[in-house]
Amino acid sequence: MPEEIEKVVIVGSGPACWAAAIYAARAELQPLVFEGAVSEENRLAGTLPLGQLALTTEVENYPGFPAGDLSGYLADAIAEDRRRLMAPHKKEGVSGPELMELMRQQAVNFGARITTDDIVEVDFSSRPFRLTAFEGQVCTAHAVIVATGARANYLGLPSEDQYKNRGVSACAVCDGALPRFRNRPLAVVGGGDSAVEEADYLSKFASTVYMIHRRHELRASKIMQQRALKNPKIEVLWNTTLAEVLGNDKDGVTGVRLQSTVGEPDLVKDVSGVFLAIGHTPNTAFLKGKLELTEKKYIRWTTPARTYTSVEGVFAAGDVADAYYRQAITAAGSGCMAALDAERWLAAKGL
Repeated sequence: MPEEIEKVVIVGSGPACWAAAIYAARAELQPLVFEGAVSEENRLAGTLPLGQLALTTEVENYPGFPAGDLSGYLADAIAEDRRRLMAPHKKEGVSGPELMELMRQQAVNFGARITTDDIVEVDFSSRPFRLTAFEGQVCTAHAVIVATGARANYLGLPSEDQYKNRGVSACAVCDGALPRFRNRPLAVVGGGDSAVEEADYLSKFASTVYMIHRRHELRASKIMQQRALKNPKIEVLWNTTLAEVLGNDKDGVTGVRLQSTVGEPDLVKDVSGVFLAIGHTPNTAFLKGKLELTEKKYIRWTTPARTYTSVEGVFAAGDVADAYYRQAITAAGSGCMAALDAERWLAAKGL
């Protein structure tokens, strides 16, 4: 029998992926989603199924989920076999894992099919496209949506990993307004434009923001440097690196131990939060050059306001193609766009 060709395959597992899957399924495209594998390699890389939001706790800024007790709704909305994998609901609004499970379930409800495996090789040289999974499954597709996201870069300290989501974060916009950080000293690690932006944003909530930078001058653009140096709430700790995140089980992060790059004694600062601003790595390595990327290795959108890539019939959504916003809601929005782009492209091709 001839091999069945999928109308659309979606590779990914975060808000962009599930939004694309919801829209594609409602359009009767019968999408097949490769959500990634549950593996130690993916855990260490931050690429487990359900994406970056699965590694967060409170989600305060996703529209439609104000603070409140969602336990009844979650019990009714999410399939029992998936609920058993979830942490108990904290009755304070939606958490990252809960939001992702709801999105995933919604896609399943409309008929999306899901394979828990990684795509490790793609062939976009001819249509139908060919995708190979880690476990050996090979499928062909008329259209492909890549929504594999980007992972925040961390220093790799054991203490950093220990206090993730308990005071260690890589997104000030996502977490900075949480009660645990308000009117308290915070630390930002980094010296580029992103670090200054994070510090400036956090200064709206924090009592003091320490910028930890290994050099004697910031790498940020001149205008951004001026913004940091003129902000009375930002204090730059020059020639220092983060050696250890300090804390305890009850309070989470309570401080940082800093190491000098110029031979000075170690310095300890009391802080309630540590924000890493040392860049992100888009999950594009598996493409192996089959799509055009930007200088920072993000997938390049080739047409303004469209999710088109350098290969006709392949679309990109979410943080894998967005080095600027990197928010759940923008990722979900572009997932919708990619599904609509794929649907209209398939219709134009008579597929």
